[in-house]
Amino acid sequence: MKKLLVIIALVISAAGLQAEDSHPFQASLTPDIAIYPKTAEIRGLSLSIWGENPQQGVALGIVNGSTGDSAGFTWGLFNYADSYTGVSWGLVNYSKVSFVGWQGGIWLPLVNVSKGSFIGFQDAWLCNYAQEFHGLQLGLVNYAENLHGVQIGLANIAMNNGWFDDFPDQLATGFPIVNWSF
Repeated sequence: MKKLLVIIALVISAAGLQAEDSHPFQASLTPDIAIYPKTAEIRGLSLSIWGENPQQGVALGIVNGSTGDSAGFTWGLFNYADSYTGVSWGLVNYSKVSFVGWQGGIWLPLVNVSKGSFIGFQDAWLCNYAQEFHGLQLGLVNYAENLHGVQIGLANIAMNNGWFDDFPDQLATGFPIVNWSF
């Protein structure tokens, strides 16, 4: 395993993906017990029990935190980000400012929350939540303050919709099985 990590770090460095203030590899037990401080940008692979860095790459761990403008692929039980572009797979996925991509996973994602803008696809077994949503929500309960797209689930709530006011461009504030707003 150690050889694999060294090879990945060398390939990323050789490809010129590493900036002066960035590092190709991070390992952490917590954000404060890590190889590099949580302010250091990681351009490559992060392996963590609980990690938190600005990053451009792959983060694998139990809790993955991506600060600032980050991008790539995160996989863990709980993923959180400020602004993220890419794929975030976990039991719980959370973004504070913006998210572009896919929140969910191919194995039991439970809850996705986007407090800011979201563009892309959210899938969860229980609940998807977004303030400003553009795309497709797929889950048991889907909620969007401002929906521009489609919701598919048992309960679908789009607060910007009226009750059949602008049909067929908008369906309803709340509707079972499917709801939309274009």
